[in-house]
Amino acid sequence: MAEKYLVEPDVGFIEEVAGLGGQDLKKCFQCATCSVACPIAPENKPFPRKEMIAAGWGLKDKLVGNADIWLCHNCGDCTSLCPRGAKPGDVLSAVRAYAVADYATPKAIAKMVPQPSKLPILLGIPIVIFIIAAILTKVIFGDQGDVIWQSHFIHNYVVDIIMIPTFFGAAGVFALGLKRFLADIHANALAEGKTTKEKIDPAGMVKALITVVTTVLKHSKFNECGDNKDRSTAHMMVLFSFIGLFIVTNCFFIAEWILHIEGPYRQINPVKWLGNVSGVALVIGSLLLIKNRMSKEDQVTSYWDWQLLVLVFGLGITGMGTQMARLAGMAGVTYFIYFFHLVFIWCLFAYTPFSKLAHLVYRTTAMTYMEWAERK
Repeated sequence: MAEKYLVEPDVGFIEEVAGLGGQDLKKCFQCATCSVACPIAPENKPFPRKEMIAAGWGLKDKLVGNADIWLCHNCGDCTSLCPRGAKPGDVLSAVRAYAVADYATPKAIAKMVPQPSKLPILLGIPIVIFIIAAILTKVIFGDQGDVIWQSHFIHNYVVDIIMIPTFFGAAGVFALGLKRFLADIHANALAEGKTTKEKIDPAGMVKALITVVTTVLKHSKFNECGDNKDRSTAHMMVLFSFIGLFIVTNCFFIAEWILHIEGPYRQINPVKWLGNVSGVALVIGSLLLIKNRMSKEDQVTSYWDWQLLVLVFGLGITGMGTQMARLAGMAGVTYFIYFFHLVFIWCLFAYTPFSKLAHLVYRTTAMTYMEWAERK
């Protein structure tokens, strides 16, 4: 006697995916053109056709814990060739947005970040934090408070006291999410026959990570795409600018806190050069990303996308603007721009586990897992 399977669509999940940019998913009639067109889909259970089926039926459990949604680089080949205009790439992007919120904690923030109406609150939090820090400095140090706040002390103490806990708090959110994420994608891979390995091997995962990092740095998967291949340059500029600025920040942190070498530093300093080059690359790269997004009329650019693009551009333009205003001797303008630069940095740290930028962590983890699982 044949078994009967009851499918109960999660209508709420379907509506949320539609609201995050996957509003055309119901146009899909399962022709499989998307899976055939995708240049990076594995031969064993290729995407995104099966993900389109699951999304259309509201099968949340088959999607949120599915590593395949992260292997997609949203190049747009499937969307360009879809005969029904179902935009599979945008549907997977929307599912990823849902997954980020699902794995992030606390849920209150996870629900706020994708909503445009909540942006004033999200920006208001760091603004209030830095204003309170300025007031406390004035209260604690009295008449010297203004001098201290406007001096390099702000970077050495006040800013670091705020930024360091924020950074490690975000790392903690990612750690909690990744613990669930790895368990879910492993269970999904075993259930769907994507791997035969019963238990995750930490040493093997580290070895796989080394291979994947090389792939990420080279943007190998982006370069396999056809329709949107030119975006690889912009992505690489932004990625390497962040790496460069991370190195610069740590160098100056060590110089100030351990070596006790106070700034500001001369422009001929090699670390300063790296910072300037990285800052310019961040501005240009983010502008290219914005240009590429605006030129793709057949792809959905949701608030989820614009939020990250504007934040990255804001970081670059306020960082370079602060330095140029300081070099021009415009103290008031410098402090004004720097204040917003600090707000953007805080948002980058605090909201990354809840934003599109979280794909850097989840996609790298998914690619590492699939490399370890030997799924080709």
